[in-house]
Amino acid sequence: MQSLEQMSQKYETAFNGNKEYEAAWLGLNIFLFVTFFLTFDRDEKYYYTRQLLGSALAWARASAKCLNFNSLLILLPVCRNLLSFLRGTCSCCRRTMRKQLDHNLTFHKLVAYMIVLHTAIHIIAHLCNFEWYNDAQQATDQSMASILSELHLDDDLWLNPIHSNNTTPLHVAFTTIPGLTGVIITLALILMVTSSVEFIRRSYFEVFWYTHHLFVIYFAGLVIHGIAGVVRGQTTDNMEEHNSKECAPHYMEWDREDSDFHCKEPEFGSIPAESWKWVLAPLILYAFERVLRFWRSCQKIVVTKVVKHPSKVLELQMYMKGFSMEVGQYVFLNCPSLSHWEWHPFTLTSAPEENFFSVHIRAAGDWTESLIDTFEQQKPKIPRIKVDGPFGTASEDVFQYEVAMLVGAGIGVTPFASVLKSIWYKLQHADQKLKTKKIYFYWICRDTGSFGWFKDLLASLEQEMEGSGKAGFLSYHLFLTGWSSSMVGQAILNVDKATDVVTGLRQKTSFGRPMWSNEFSAVAAAHPRSVVGVFLCGPGALANSLQKCCHQHSSLDPRKVQFYFNKENF
Repeated sequence: MQSLEQMSQKYETAFNGNKEYEAAWLGLNIFLFVTFFLTFDRDEKYYYTRQLLGSALAWARASAKCLNFNSLLILLPVCRNLLSFLRGTCSCCRRTMRKQLDHNLTFHKLVAYMIVLHTAIHIIAHLCNFEWYNDAQQATDQSMASILSELHLDDDLWLNPIHSNNTTPLHVAFTTIPGLTGVIITLALILMVTSSVEFIRRSYFEVFWYTHHLFVIYFAGLVIHGIAGVVRGQTTDNMEEHNSKECAPHYMEWDREDSDFHCKEPEFGSIPAESWKWVLAPLILYAFERVLRFWRSCQKIVVTKVVKHPSKVLELQMYMKGFSMEVGQYVFLNCPSLSHWEWHPFTLTSAPEENFFSVHIRAAGDWTESLIDTFEQQKPKIPRIKVDGPFGTASEDVFQYEVAMLVGAGIGVTPFASVLKSIWYKLQHADQKLKTKKIYFYWICRDTGSFGWFKDLLASLEQEMEGSGKAGFLSYHLFLTGWSSSMVGQAILNVDKATDVVTGLRQKTSFGRPMWSNEFSAVAAAHPRSVVGVFLCGPGALANSLQKCCHQHSSLDPRKVQFYFNKENF
């Protein structure tokens, strides 16, 4: 057993690297919040504002700055063309950096949660601010707050935005720019966040898809929200004539000629709206992203072949002029006859060496079922398909490792179909640039029908590797999790046969789930000084198990075996 100290010193994987980036982002949020909280809590410019609002001013303004910062970041992780450029083109994108790109959706969610947190703080602080403004307006005790509320009611140099004793929260919320835009922003945010929970996203994707486009309303409201300048501070020119520290104790004598202190009345100006400065660049970048996607989706797509596989899996082979891909990449598909607005991601199952690109689509929801039915019912006429992509994923890096472990669960095998096909072509042409020396492939399926469409490729690879003298290059393991006792009995009776009774392949099918600790130990023993890339396309529970094994089986010595975990994220 390893000690806690040894575990903490373990050579860091991509997961730990990702934590470092998250810590940096969290640190920036804390820095911004503290910096601006102290600014509005101590700056003389806001001395009189604090007399009305207290610390609620600092809470509102600090959270607003953090809202702007995170609104700047929220769109960047979903700029897929930018991420693909950084992954595939930018020379400074080394392995560690490229790995962070695989966590783009995780970071997108974290930023969204931070926006929700600061929105809540901002709303609560301004609710308090409204009460303090209202109390100061209604006060008749000649306190400083009441005097400040009576200043400059006839010009634009006032401090208290409430000029009437009859003003209500409902009136402020729906008749002022900050109030109305605040309500709209909050409603849009609530709808976007609640429709993004996994249950709704998986079961009612259309709800998630449409409500997420409320981000347009969110950003429009954010830019407009501060232009009214409700929260104010003392003007710079007036601060030269009116020192708050000297004049505040004598507020009853302001602007009186017979006073010994000669203090003019304080004058106040609005805080300039700044949200647009924060979000302008990412909005322009995202707009360019959407224009590029739209242009690409308008390109002519020719569906060259339609194949129906077992377990309700549909294969589409397509051609588009100028289409270029790498292994493991994915595209978004749209079928206008089903919906003009819905786009769904699918991993490419073809190899870069082929003169077409293909996807395998499993019936896993209303849209995919409708798509499969549409192709079955409209023969010989083929429905029109739009394509956006391809976009990069973690599987692009598979050939950067000396040893690779590929793990697919069910239809999650699709990115590795592209990898294995590419290997087949590379072996045929004796590609000398191939860095990878060994591939371990694990496929976990619930039923035997799932093996049907993929076993032909595995059979071709077996034959090709044996013919080229590289029979040991690929080691694949098939696991069947949904089985009966009669199926096991039949397998036992045919154990001496050269081929598997379930798949017809030479490699025998295992019943049950892999013992991952044993698998990692075997790979570590076979490759004691190699860098092993572990690639998964599958559920979160399996990802946690593999990630844990990568930690446990990586050597403390960086010169020895190291496991790097990579997971597909759409």
